[in-house]
Amino acid sequence: MAMIGVQTGGLTRLYGIDGAYRAIRDAGFDAADVNLDELLAYRDILDQKRPAIFSGAFEESWFRPYRDAAEKYGVVNAQAHAPFPSWVADFDGTGGYNDYLLRVMEITIAGCAYIGCKKLVIHPFFGTYDHMLSEEAEWELNKERYARLIPAAKQWGVKILLENMFVRHKGKIYQACCSDFHQAARYVDRLNDLAGDTVFGFCLDTGHALLVGKDIKHALTALGSRIEAFHIHDNNGVDDQHVAPYMGVLDWDRFVEGLREIGYHGHLSFETHGAVERAFDPELVPEVLRLIARSGRLFAERAGV
Repeated sequence: MAMIGVQTGGLTRLYGIDGAYRAIRDAGFDAADVNLDELLAYRDILDQKRPAIFSGAFEESWFRPYRDAAEKYGVVNAQAHAPFPSWVADFDGTGGYNDYLLRVMEITIAGCAYIGCKKLVIHPFFGTYDHMLSEEAEWELNKERYARLIPAAKQWGVKILLENMFVRHKGKIYQACCSDFHQAARYVDRLNDLAGDTVFGFCLDTGHALLVGKDIKHALTALGSRIEAFHIHDNNGVDDQHVAPYMGVLDWDRFVEGLREIGYHGHLSFETHGAVERAFDPELVPEVLRLIARSGRLFAERAGV
């Protein structure tokens, strides 16, 4: 039976790192999706901040709490998430902050390995709605950026996972880099050709696929064996709510069918911080987590994972 995991984000804000891992274990999960993105928040990247953790050499102390808590509670750090966005539009022409963000990713790769995790989601590099790139320019940007991370990935033995993305404009969701799953498959294949090894894979985000109107079974079959991890969550088809399965409108039967068709045998990990932090009273979080874990077991059982 596949390992079932859940993200640490949301839980760390409720319980701290140690308490988050205890809650993950107590709910019946085997694994964690470690939100290393909490070390440099989305808003801080947009404000081009440079915290101490990413301003020098790799320091074990920043990552040790995640490693120690995982070992203490017998939870596997199966995948992790790097800070995002991974690229910001360069208005001043210097490129300085984007070079800094590459250093952030290199340190996060090292930190991922330190906590015993071998899979790290690093978002593709793309612009906002007002700064959209052509398909060719977007590929060239991704090729250049990811290529510069190949040495660190090889050094630390960490696989870099791309993810399907979206952008928002005036309340409307539009697909962005890697939300065309045939394009996403080409990205992974071409990057691995560039690396000369299987350095890249894909993390399929079910909620993002739903937001841009993609059939989840088609997403699975288009990507096939390139899928190394999941961000499993649901929404209402309009907002990126990150709620638990069956709280939104995603067709979970199609998800299970897709898992079965591609013969997926990896772990299933949930990115459901919206259910943990917003949908329920904090006193109900333990029960909510148990239900999410049971959903994972149900998917695994029905798909033969």
